[in-house]
Amino acid sequence: MNCIYFTGYDARHSGNFVFDVTEGYDCYLLLITNTPARFRIGSATEEYPAHCAMLYPPRTPIWYSASTDCYSDDWVRFSSDETFVKNFPQTSRPFPISDPEYCRNLMQLLTWETSLWTGTSRSFHHAGADDCFGQSDENDSPVTDQLLRILFLKLRDDALHHAATSHGHALLLLRRQISTAPQLPWTIRQMADQLHISPGHLQLLYKQQFGISCMDDVIDFRLRKAKDLLAYTEQSVAEIAEQCGYKNIEHFCRQFRKNIGITPGTFRKNLR
Repeated sequence: MNCIYFTGYDARHSGNFVFDVTEGYDCYLLLITNTPARFRIGSATEEYPAHCAMLYPPRTPIWYSASTDCYSDDWVRFSSDETFVKNFPQTSRPFPISDPEYCRNLMQLLTWETSLWTGTSRSFHHAGADDCFGQSDENDSPVTDQLLRILFLKLRDDALHHAATSHGHALLLLRRQISTAPQLPWTIRQMADQLHISPGHLQLLYKQQFGISCMDDVIDFRLRKAKDLLAYTEQSVAEIAEQCGYKNIEHFCRQFRKNIGITPGTFRKNLR
């Protein structure tokens, strides 16, 4: 269920505009910029071009400002328990949108529909910070639900594309590290922390880029190393299991047979 509280379309401000809500809202804020803007990300302030989207989750500090002599945006404050909102791939960091006009049209329609509930004038251009449309208690409009869903699906594609592009080099480096040292105690949390993204986001990006899950890739590289050691060394199966990151030889043998189709001993025997 979605509950829209306030919307603003084509809100315009002067070059000294600063929006600062230290403790954030108790709801989501979705912001789409029409002009360049500065955003505070952590302790740093960064400048972003026009036509970026930013999703602030509840109780997240909010700070953004104009970066030129004027500032304009479209925004909506709302609560939601929908999966497409709760699992949105990028929050608290702006990302570029590929079709600004399409997204602006959806924001305009959201503002229009919200104004119908309260009987507010539909003259929603050039709305200021306090000149927006608040929603009445009748906030279960199927039209606004559908508009919000369509908007988020569009923004999700843009966020995923941006994340894959911006994290592409880091993902390649991570995979190179795994292939070089698959015996290390790799975990999804550790890998996600290395890229400064959530575990769920890492798994999604990794699968998109390499066609395999990150942990399945770890197993694959471990078993590749195991096959090389079985073929070119005289080490015991137990020694090889340990060198490939397995603390339990039975686990190693089960995983080897599951993925290769035969036991490590049979694999070595077939090569000789």
